[in-house]
Amino acid sequence: MIPIYPALAIAAAAGVVVLERAVFRSGIFRQPAYWVAMAIVYMFMVPVDGWLTKLSAPIVVYREGDTSGLRPVWDILAEEFLYAFALLTLVILVWDRAGRGEEDGEVERSADRDGRHGARSVEREVTS
Repeated sequence: MIPIYPALAIAAAAGVVVLERAVFRSGIFRQPAYWVAMAIVYMFMVPVDGWLTKLSAPIVVYREGDTSGLRPVWDILAEEFLYAFALLTLVILVWDRAGRGEEDGEVERSADRDGRHGARSVEREVTS
């Protein structure tokens, strides 16, 4: 049986991919900016997480039976990378959706106010 920590990490990562494909449908995985952002986050995560979980003097200790034991980079459990992927991707997806909702709301509010519809009415309002 797979230990709990990697099982939950795999489920979280898979769940976020399913949410993107079925619900959000933002195309985020095709955007270079997303992958650049992930690389930047991982560049900061590796030194911090590596320091916290280094086997020589760990600050964070995991129960052996609950982890995969795979530590591909500087004693960081592989599960940590999956959780980071899932959490960061979910935050970016929700943030993107919330931003689009605000933009749609601006267009709707503008159309309600002056009877015009679409992005052009917002542009006219801003430049006026």
